[in-house]
Amino acid sequence: MFRIAVMVSGGGTNLQAIIDAIDSGVITDTEIAVVISNNKDAYALERAKKAGIKAVCVSRKEIPDRAEYNKALLRAVDEAEVDLVVLAGFLVVIPEEMIQKYRNKIINIHPSLIPSFCGTGYYGLKVHEGALARGVKVSGATVHFVDEGTDTGPIILQKAVEIKDDDTPEVLQRRIMEQAEWKLLPEAINLLAHDKITVVDGVTKRK
Repeated sequence: MFRIAVMVSGGGTNLQAIIDAIDSGVITDTEIAVVISNNKDAYALERAKKAGIKAVCVSRKEIPDRAEYNKALLRAVDEAEVDLVVLAGFLVVIPEEMIQKYRNKIINIHPSLIPSFCGTGYYGLKVHEGALARGVKVSGATVHFVDEGTDTGPIILQKAVEIKDDDTPEVLQRRIMEQAEWKLLPEAINLLAHDKITVVDGVTKRK
């Protein structure tokens, strides 16, 4: 059984998409070993508990020292003995030691077509505000491996979503979640669970 950890800071809609995809058979031979949040009030933790999944909070408020916090975060992942770490709206910088230890075993979902509207400062609604301010006609979502940069790791999957003239950031965010994020993340997990993706010279290839 392929074991994953899902790390999330907020409501956990992408977590729910993963739970539903496992339940429906879209993702097979896979289980969520743990859900980890930096926010004790994250609704994602409630979603995990309702689904019978172990829920853990590693809070910066309780561990203010960054080095100690990084160790605690890595320890929470290590203890779950997982094959893949899934960042599903996790708003904490992943420690370098975790990236090195889990090289090409950490993936992230980003709500744009990387390399557009990504990198430092582009998260949540800020991504969609940026896209609308620029006047682009297409946005979307990207699943990528996590490396030491911000949204710079090898791209696994992308899906485009049309932008409409009357879109607000909130409306666009919802459409991208429904049409792209909630489909791409389960698809990427399933591919990785069945060893269908490899990384060659920094670029992903389908096996």
